[in-house]
Amino acid sequence: MAIVVIAVARYLFTNTSENLQARGMSAGFDFLTSSAGFSIAWSVLPYTAGDSYFHVYLVGIGNTLMVALVAILCTTLLGFFVGIMRLSKNWLISQIAAWYVEILRNTPLLLQILFWFLAVFSLLPRPNKSLSFLDLFFLNNRGLYMPAPVPGEGFNVTLIAVLVAIAATYALAVWARKRHFATGQRFPAFWTGLGVLFGLPLLVFLVTGSPLSFDYAALKGFNFQGGASVPPAFCALLLALVIYHSAYMAEAVRAGIMSVSHGQTEAAYSLGLRPGMTLRLVIIPQAMRAVVPPMISNWMNVVKNSSLAIAIGYPDLVAVYMQTSLNQSGHAIEIVAMVMLFYMSVSLSISFALNYYNKIVQLKER
Repeated sequence: MAIVVIAVARYLFTNTSENLQARGMSAGFDFLTSSAGFSIAWSVLPYTAGDSYFHVYLVGIGNTLMVALVAILCTTLLGFFVGIMRLSKNWLISQIAAWYVEILRNTPLLLQILFWFLAVFSLLPRPNKSLSFLDLFFLNNRGLYMPAPVPGEGFNVTLIAVLVAIAATYALAVWARKRHFATGQRFPAFWTGLGVLFGLPLLVFLVTGSPLSFDYAALKGFNFQGGASVPPAFCALLLALVIYHSAYMAEAVRAGIMSVSHGQTEAAYSLGLRPGMTLRLVIIPQAMRAVVPPMISNWMNVVKNSSLAIAIGYPDLVAVYMQTSLNQSGHAIEIVAMVMLFYMSVSLSISFALNYYNKIVQLKER
């Protein structure tokens, strides 16, 4: 079998090399250091038209990860909320959640992306009539404008405090769990951890002189100047990804909760636990064993489906690298391989992380 695979790989490599030479096309990754020579409408990372193709690759990755990570977080939260709503004893709430799931997951994602972009964000008012929230956030047909943080000298200390607070919160949760198993006594790890997570960085921030200011967006002429902004394509793509995949996430959560024996709920009630605590401490931890496997696929699909952004002009990796850069440089094989490598790496990372978590929450025989 190995000999067949090697032979096929050798044939493909030889055939590709001969075809490239016949068409006068070069192969290799030397083009990565060449100047791209085109501009990108919006990017998370700093970019100028004179930057290299490799920098374009990094910009595309940054734009893709930006929308994908926010979408994954919002998809998970909204999916859990809708999934629990579907199991509500209130007929109206459960029916609203059911219709939400059935309509949205049976509508093509591309159609939803186009709907949000063309029928919602493109029809928003012009900048001089922007929708305003607290005079800090402004939404119009050119995007969402918001205050931009400007770190001052010494702000790195606050960032270090954030990392320390995260580590301390995790250690506190592990200690509280072991203490609970050993003594049967509960420690308020959630609220204590929340206090450490926000209190420590805030204390350090205040002690160091509050080294952070904000640059506020303001209407000057025909558009807003200053602050931070995201284009309408980003908003439309984010909303479509969250709404579409949260419907699948809701079904996974509903199935996971229903897989837990109803006797667990009755036992929790008999111990005096309230419905909210029963759901958080008894039902959800057991349901996660059934929720995590489909959640892995859902998260990976969020990242991969973000490539549909090319339909509305959002400058993700596919748009700026596998389309514009490929058309200019002609290095199709190298560019497609690099894009495939990125998506494969992200998918494998998600799979590894969630499989590790799934292994932790699985039942273990003594």
